[in-house]
Amino acid sequence: MILTIAARELRSLFLSPLAWSVLAVVQFILAYLFLAQVDNFMTLQPQLVGLEGAPGVTDLIAAPLLGDAAIVLLLVTPLITMRILSEERRNGTLSLLFSAPVSMTEIVLGKYLGLLGFFFILLAMLVAMPLSLLAGTPLDLGKLAAGVLGLGLLLAAFCAAGLYLSSLTEQPTVAAISTFGLLLLLWIIDWAGKGGDEVSGLLHYLSLLRHYEPLLRGLVHSTDVLYYLLFVIIFLGLSIRRLDADRLSH
Repeated sequence: MILTIAARELRSLFLSPLAWSVLAVVQFILAYLFLAQVDNFMTLQPQLVGLEGAPGVTDLIAAPLLGDAAIVLLLVTPLITMRILSEERRNGTLSLLFSAPVSMTEIVLGKYLGLLGFFFILLAMLVAMPLSLLAGTPLDLGKLAAGVLGLGLLLAAFCAAGLYLSSLTEQPTVAAISTFGLLLLLWIIDWAGKGGDEVSGLLHYLSLLRHYEPLLRGLVHSTDVLYYLLFVIIFLGLSIRRLDADRLSH
């Protein structure tokens, strides 16, 4: 049943002009950034030839592209997640889900997997850009894989937060603004970490960006992966509790 809901959600996303517009705009922006990084690398290449331990193609093209992609996706993810539950609440179709022989856990996980399916398609299209460089130059595939893992975990966290905030309101615009505000806060939260070691350490741990940066450098730490998994579990759990409360009130 979870996979059925996920397939239905993914299909409904691709029936929406908004999803196609987001795919087109994001790919256009990322393609431009990718070509700009390639041009920059070609300009720097003569200076890098004589340097010992000089950064390679993966460091100067793939990693910056994945870093830029994270910011672009932080901006556009709320546009996709805002309708996932709020529109069903506004249209009254959420009551039909409550009466169906499925649990709230299956509904939330199904919708979440549908969202992830959309963004992982986008991620695959993004990864094809640096992989195209294999036709003319070697890549550090391990470092690239770590960066892709990081971006995938980041997208999973974005979707979980967006799904929860969409469950709180029947206005998609409110859900989008709330999601963007929360994600941006968690992105920059450690910028204000000046209040002592304990406060700075806590804010640093809560920051989405600080757990993403090591993965971009090719460093896969269990603490960073665990952070994203806990983030996803917490927000999915909150979404399930919210829908359970709604079902009991009907």
